[in-house]
Amino acid sequence: MDTKVIVEESQELQNITKEESVGPWKMVWLRFKKKKIALTGVIILIILVLSAVFAPFLTPYSPDEMNFSNVNAAPSRQNWMGTDNLGRDYFTRLLYGGRVSLMVGVISAFISVTLGSTIGGIAGFFGGRVDNILMRFAEIVMSFPFLPLAITISAVVGANVAPETKMYIVMMIIGCLSWPGLSRIVRGQILSLKEQEFVLAAKALGIPNYKIILKHLIPNTIGYIIVSAALSMANAIMAESGLSFLGLGVVPPTPTWGNMVQHARNLHVLRTRPWLWIPPGVAILLAVMSINLLGDGLRDAIDPKSNN
Repeated sequence: MDTKVIVEESQELQNITKEESVGPWKMVWLRFKKKKIALTGVIILIILVLSAVFAPFLTPYSPDEMNFSNVNAAPSRQNWMGTDNLGRDYFTRLLYGGRVSLMVGVISAFISVTLGSTIGGIAGFFGGRVDNILMRFAEIVMSFPFLPLAITISAVVGANVAPETKMYIVMMIIGCLSWPGLSRIVRGQILSLKEQEFVLAAKALGIPNYKIILKHLIPNTIGYIIVSAALSMANAIMAESGLSFLGLGVVPPTPTWGNMVQHARNLHVLRTRPWLWIPPGVAILLAVMSINLLGDGLRDAIDPKSNN
């Protein structure tokens, strides 16, 4: 029994030494590689992204090219996923719709992460009245149900705008409503980090507060920010799909997975033309699932208590 304990302690010391020798980010990668499910999510996400980026090379059609002699056609060798009610190739629109949906997810997540990190960093560093004001504001934003608030803002702000502008409004709405959770996480980390010696030394050297926050404190919370960015992207894709399905998101003729699923609102189409709603629904499912798997894998890999 004593020998077994000694062996386990020796292995634990070897693991600790290995982590210290390879560096924190390489150790995160080594841990992440062991997460087979997370790697599967990465592969699926890469396939979706590449399909959207190289859409012009994967299909000979334009997403807005109409053919009224081939309306509502079933899948065939000429049109792999059939055509819609305007004779547009549905596979082409699915690929180009992925561009918009994924871009909405990325930009919305960027806005959310930027706001959450900045507000959380300022609140945690300065504390006191600044902390109280910013965190009470974050709690007010969190207290409203996300989807009804997003629907209301989208209906009011985007009522009289051009279709191409509506996409950017949707990004702003989703990003500006999604930051409070991350701000609370960053604030908590900053509260503990600001009492450590390297921050006190930076203050003693007269380094401005904004440089301490941006160059010393925020980088030490980057792991939590990366995980939050991944999960925020998945939530943004779901939010955009929901808004577009309701007709309050990105509007046609610009294709997105959300407004393509809108065809399922018609009972006749739902029963007789499954190629119009199943592919975009599956695309949303795969995108959200893969990003969530990636986020979970990153969270486990970044967690210093994880030994898997």
